[in-house]
Amino acid sequence: MDINCDLGEGLANDAQIMPYISSCNIACGGHAGDKNLMKTTVLLAKKHNVKIGAHPSFVDRENFGRKEMYVPKSKLIDQIVNQISKLKEITEKEGVALHHVKPHGALYNMAAKDGDIANAVIDAVQSFDDRLILYVPFRSLIANELKRKNLPFYYETFADRMYLDDLSLMPRKEPGAVIENPKIILKRVKQLIDLSTIKTLQGKTIKIKSDTICVHGDNPNAAEIVKSLSKLIRE
Repeated sequence: MDINCDLGEGLANDAQIMPYISSCNIACGGHAGDKNLMKTTVLLAKKHNVKIGAHPSFVDRENFGRKEMYVPKSKLIDQIVNQISKLKEITEKEGVALHHVKPHGALYNMAAKDGDIANAVIDAVQSFDDRLILYVPFRSLIANELKRKNLPFYYETFADRMYLDDLSLMPRKEPGAVIENPKIILKRVKQLIDLSTIKTLQGKTIKIKSDTICVHGDNPNAAEIVKSLSKLIRE
């Protein structure tokens, strides 16, 4: 089971997190990050043999990419390609591969249910490098499109986010949307690995496929969480 984390967002915990994950999603300027941060994070990933992914978003640093936006498809494709290109330039200089793309925030959530945005993300990645794997939610519109087009993707599950019965994420502004307790997260992930199920806010237990598990880098307990998950998976 792959553990991924959103890094390069200007927080102070990247170096603590990197030894315990197997793939990272590096902010590439849309919602956070800059060339110096990208290079620092790429070098950390290289040191710990962690797979590197681009983490593009709507160009919206003011709202950290978490506000829904409606951008013309051609412009959105250009924005996504531009962000991936910035990271690719650095990975090439450092002699490491770009492994995947994971949309960030509102772009990720909207691509799960909006066909135009889903296809903009897919078209952007395909036009850049058709070998890149997209990290997407299970039972989402973008996952179905990728499957239909026979394109590479991983189903992603969030260890530290509360799900609703339709497998959408509970809005961040609501209390309890982000789970910070490492023991609760460990229990959730053990259930996910052993039974391929997750418990929703409403108390339902729902089947879910997962190739990679995400912990958010801005979770206050992110370093402790990934350390305990790494131990669980090794065992």
